[in-house]
Amino acid sequence: MSPKTRTLNLLALVCFASSLFMRATDPVIPQIASGLGVEATTAALLTTAYTLPYALVQPVLGALADVFNKARVMLLCLFLVSAATFVCGFAPRFDLLIGARILAGMASGGVVPIVFALCGDEVPINERQVAMGRLLFALMTGNLLGSTCAGIVSDLVGWRGVFFVNGSFGALVFVLAMVGFRGRKETTGRANIALIGENYRSIFSNPLAKICFGAVFLEAVFMYGVFPYIATMMHEAGETRASIAGIVIAGFGIGGALYGVSVSRLLKALGERRLMQIGGFVMGACLIVIALRLSWPVEFVNFAVLGFGFYMLHAVIQIYASELSPKARGSAMALHSFFFFLGQALGPIVYGIGHDTIGIGPVLIFGAVVLAGVGLTCASWLRRKPETAPSAV
Repeated sequence: MSPKTRTLNLLALVCFASSLFMRATDPVIPQIASGLGVEATTAALLTTAYTLPYALVQPVLGALADVFNKARVMLLCLFLVSAATFVCGFAPRFDLLIGARILAGMASGGVVPIVFALCGDEVPINERQVAMGRLLFALMTGNLLGSTCAGIVSDLVGWRGVFFVNGSFGALVFVLAMVGFRGRKETTGRANIALIGENYRSIFSNPLAKICFGAVFLEAVFMYGVFPYIATMMHEAGETRASIAGIVIAGFGIGGALYGVSVSRLLKALGERRLMQIGGFVMGACLIVIALRLSWPVEFVNFAVLGFGFYMLHAVIQIYASELSPKARGSAMALHSFFFFLGQALGPIVYGIGHDTIGIGPVLIFGAVVLAGVGLTCASWLRRKPETAPSAV
């Protein structure tokens, strides 16, 4: 196994472990609420307590990774998120649990973006689309298994076991990655905090920055924003089983995983420009299908197509974000993640306002137009020289 392949495998493992933490509390909210004597709506804040700090720390941790050492910052963050998750399992009160969850979210914010930045350092630009597609496959698999396994573990040993299992797996991956990255040489910036401002100026001086960051922000607002309302929409249509809503949403992850294993063939057949165009139109069409409120098996297939279309566009944008400023790649990928998660935080508010005023259907149709426009805009602006075009390896 070549050193590059070994590094990419380690990065995929770290990415998988980190993604397990993201949705781990979603299936066990009722058990946590009952165990700690709080309302279920209060316990649901554990998700926000993780994702909001995750977004806010991106620019800081990405900048520190560029100034010091990406691999070391990533490993430190993985260690901290594993430790904080263990603390969650021992928490005797809800305020301590949510505090530990906030710390876990902050630490996790320094894992996935740096994984993709390290991938950008290791893989030449013409091979990077395939490499990042495989990392996305690890990420989506972790998201899928995180919720599923959490429910199983909770049924077997209780909700605290979810945190202990995730924390243990994270600690194991930390040890494996620490050994695997030992001796790896990395060119870093000067250990000078003033360099952070210079790095961000170099990123935003690239005219493609506003395209990349604006695109992922709009993706998150209009696509992910509807996710919290799927169960409500299905309930209004007569499907009251929460498990069915979970199955429908899981289709998105399946579509993303299918993209990850087919990215090489897609690149060869379509190229980046058509991937972005088709991805935007597919997402728009899927939002229109959601607005029609069809039967849940149709919605499951629709969400799988939505996940596939999303990564057709998003994964290409990610490649260009990794090249906005090669000397500040960690900062660029952190900003990419920051705008993406900021959109995820604002999306439910946009759909909520629409739901309470004009109805969620018109918002979905407007979002469909926006996403199709995002795909066309990215296809028009995000270009590279022929010699750096991606190869399907």
